Amino acid sequence: KAATTLDEKIEKVRQKRKLQEKEAKQAKVKDEDAEAEDDQTKKECEDCSRDEEDVESEYSLDDESIFAKADKVKVKEKRRSKKGEVVKSFFEDASQYDDNLSFQDMNLSRPLLKAITALGFKQPTPIQKACIPVGLLGKDICACAATGTGKTAAFILPVLERLIYKPRQAPITRVLVLVPTRELGIQVHSVTKQLAQFSSVTTCLAVGGLDVKTQEAALRSGPDILIATPGRLIDHLHNCPSFHLSSVEVLILDEADRMLDEYFEEQMKEIIRLCSHHRQTMLFSATMTEEVKDLASVSLKNPVRIFVNSNTDVAPFLRQEFIRIRPNREGDREAIVTALLTRTFQDHVMLFTQTKKQAHRMHILLGLMGLRVGELHGNLSQTQRLESLRRFKDEQIDILVATDVAARGLDIEGVKTVINFTMPNTIKHYVHRVGRTARAGKAGRSVSLVGEEERKMLKEIVKTAKTAVKARILPQDVILKFREKIENLEKDIYAVLCLEREEREMQQSEAQINKAKKQLETGKKETGSEGVERSWFQTREERKKEKLAKALQEFDLALRGKKKRKKFVQDTQKKAQMTPEERSQFEILKSQMYAERLAKRNRRAKRARALPEEEPAAAPAGPKKKKKLSVFDEELTNTSRKALKQYRAGPSFEDRKRLGIAQRRKGGNFKSKSRY
Repeated sequence: KAATTLDEKIEKVRQKRKLQEKEAKQAKVKDEDAEAEDDQTKKECEDCSRDEEDVESEYSLDDESIFAKADKVKVKEKRRSKKGEVVKSFFEDASQYDDNLSFQDMNLSRPLLKAITALGFKQPTPIQKACIPVGLLGKDICACAATGTGKTAAFILPVLERLIYKPRQAPITRVLVLVPTRELGIQVHSVTKQLAQFSSVTTCLAVGGLDVKTQEAALRSGPDILIATPGRLIDHLHNCPSFHLSSVEVLILDEADRMLDEYFEEQMKEIIRLCSHHRQTMLFSATMTEEVKDLASVSLKNPVRIFVNSNTDVAPFLRQEFIRIRPNREGDREAIVTALLTRTFQDHVMLFTQTKKQAHRMHILLGLMGLRVGELHGNLSQTQRLESLRRFKDEQIDILVATDVAARGLDIEGVKTVINFTMPNTIKHYVHRVGRTARAGKAGRSVSLVGEEERKMLKEIVKTAKTAVKARILPQDVILKFREKIENLEKDIYAVLCLEREEREMQQSEAQINKAKKQLETGKKETGSEGVERSWFQTREERKKEKLAKALQEFDLALRGKKKRKKFVQDTQKKAQMTPEERSQFEILKSQMYAERLAKRNRRAKRARALPEEEPAAAPAGPKKKKKLSVFDEELTNTSRKALKQYRAGPSFEDRKRLGIAQRRKGGNFKSKSRY
């Protein structure tokens, strides 16, 4: 049986549901009078034709009048607050730039100017005007600008100019660009290739999910510019003998604040240790830290601060809207999002969720509603991730449901709306999420659902916003209707998940059968990649401990009501179907309880034992054998009276006899000599 896509499974379940509804209607019609039956069959024929056209008009006139109700949008008032002074701890501030500067005035080479014209760049953006001249001087840069303002070209152009001006003498990698996600790496690589198309500068992409052997072959040829994610780069450094970073002249960190946070900490330490010490370092992000002490790990030399925007500024033409979720209405989130996507924002929408599980559920739910949806998160293969992104860019799907893997750096043209299912962890994450729209001077809109626990973040966003922030209010009867509709679709969602599970099990079985067949044919057991296990800079135990430490930092360990929460989790696990409120709480509590359990285990005192753990195991019973000392050691260390007396008198007859036997065995002659 051929594997089917998730959209095909959703369509299969939808058609099955429509058929069941049609049969139920026909059964009802048979019980009615003959006259009414004729009228009813005509209506059914009309319904069938609508189904074939795939138009979702399953609502009554009353329902349609409810759905037609408009949302209320009102302005949220901003509270005034005193601004604190920013401490300048950078060597130099170059945030001021010449506003009349053009690409021709920047002393760029002809190949670069030709590529800029081919790409349709007319005037440099503020970050490009500020960064390119400083970058050409070879100075270390710490730059911050709003999302969608052309930061990639701001660091690639000075690098390309340097490589063209001073060609390489041998095939070595001179520039390293590090990015946090695979998709961003692919995008930066594409932009670099376009800007370097009229020069001899070579580029290489080394990110996870793509073929390792192809990347190794490309790295052996010594590309000028390497764009990589930290994990795959370290993999190559430890497993590709001819590849090294000792010749790197420029190190660039795109989304630098993400690269320098605790999750990449160990990997970044390893990469910087292997990099050349005499290099130019450039850091770029939309939410850059202002303190040099936070950037000390990258060993910047007299860094130049270029902050074109504040590190919490959203795009200038972004309209921010928020929908308040009341404490007892947490389960309305799915209904509100569905109402927004079917009534108000129907195309070019990115929906961000906190977990991969929720993203997958929303894909199925919206697909069953008849919407064109795709998903992008870490549980998908790299091929599936790139396919979802391509379909969204090509307008084959209207809605892309994603986790924070798609929140940074991705430049998707034409995104009109960003919806946040829940507020992200920090304001930084919020700025990056909403930065997928209103890019390159275009207008855009963000709609975020805010619960009681998330209101503190909302206040900070309102405080820093430069334009008025709106509060959107959906009519309560609209939310109730959509919630009812979602409850009716729960069986269909379960059916799709069952189809997925069956197919996954089938594929696993087929893979095992194929593996067994291959082993029988060759007569050898398959091992890894050509039998060689790839090495890593940390052991498995160290990686496990690091992940554990990060998990514990994520959650507040001093949480109350552990017994209540434990009971809640046990009760919800027994249920076949959870309510929307329970589903959202269950996701959060599972993580919190896991962190608490691990913390408790680590805090627990070691169990008392008869023998301390560090002591070696007891030797078997019997007399202890002392280590035999040499004759020299024995004579030197023995200070007893008997030994001293013997030393003064000289060797005894027995000793002389023993020494004579030993000497004869060696083949020499023993002659007794006086001690004097």
